[in-house]
Amino acid sequence: MPLRIVTHPDYDAGFPVTHRFPMGKYSALVAALSARDLMRAVSRPDLPSPDWLKLAHDAAYVEQVLACRVPPKIEREIGFPIVERVSRRAQLAGAGTVLAARLALEHGIACNTAGGSHHARHAHGAGFCTFNDVAVASLVLLAERRIDNILVIDLDVHQGDGTAEILADEPRVFTFSMHSEKNYPVRKAVSDLDVPLPDGLRDDAYLDRLAQILPALSSGRAWDLVFYNAGVDPHEHDRLGRLSLTTDGLRRREDMVIGHFRTRGIPLCGVIGGGYSHDMAELAARHAILFEVAARYSD
Repeated sequence: MPLRIVTHPDYDAGFPVTHRFPMGKYSALVAALSARDLMRAVSRPDLPSPDWLKLAHDAAYVEQVLACRVPPKIEREIGFPIVERVSRRAQLAGAGTVLAARLALEHGIACNTAGGSHHARHAHGAGFCTFNDVAVASLVLLAERRIDNILVIDLDVHQGDGTAEILADEPRVFTFSMHSEKNYPVRKAVSDLDVPLPDGLRDDAYLDRLAQILPALSSGRAWDLVFYNAGVDPHEHDRLGRLSLTTDGLRRREDMVIGHFRTRGIPLCGVIGGGYSHDMAELAARHAILFEVAARYSD
C-alpha cells in the first residue's frame, strides 16, 4: 500500500523568498514528492477545533492567533506577523499532524508534509513556531482515549523545548530530544531524555549515539504511537544547524528510526521539522528523504 501522506496547499503561507524562514519549502516538498510518485494516498486536514489547540496552549493565546491579534512582542519571538494566512497555516499544520497520527494508528505509518513546530510553548509561540502540533496531537489522542503511551522522538538540530515544556506533567508522553548543545534555544527545557551534541558531529558518531538510545526507548514501555520529528537541519549545509550530517547520513538516520519501530509493529507518525536553505529544491529533497524511507515501511 502507498504511504499515507497528509498535506494542504495552505501549509505555504506565501512568504517572500528573502524571508529568514523558508516558507516555500512546503510547496517545493509536495512537488518533490509528486516527482517521486509518492503522492498516491493523500489526505487533507480541515481546520481544527479551537478546543484542540487549547489542550496544549493558553486559551487567550489561541484566541489571539485565531483573531490575528497577537501582541507584537510575541510576534517578534515567533519570527513573523500572525496575519490570516499564517494563522490558517498554523491551524492546518496542527490538524494535519492529528490526522497523520490517526492514519498511522490505522495503517502503521503516515507523514505530514508540515509539522514539527516544537518551539511553541504553552503560553505562546516562539522560534518560527505558532502552535505545537505534536503536543496538540498527543493531547487530542489522549483526551479521546485512543491511546495511552506516546513516545516523541525529536531529531531536529534544535532542542524540542516547547514540546518538553507542554508535556512535562503528562506521564503518558515521553519526550526525547537529541540536538545541538550550543544552538537555539539558549535556555533549554528539560525533556524526559535530552542528548546534547557537540558542534560539527558527523554521520557515524551521530548514528552510533542514536543506535545506543533506540533500544532503551523501545524496551522501556509498550508505545502505542511514536511521533518522529525528522528535522533536516542537522545537515552539514543547513543555514541554522551546527552539526555536519551528510545527505546519506540523514537517509541512514531515517532508516534507523523508522525501521526500528516499524519492525516492532509500533505505529509511527512523521513530521518534517526544521530545515533552512535558500535553495528550495535542495531543501525539499532533504525533507523528501523521510517520505522515501517511510514509503518502504508502508503496509
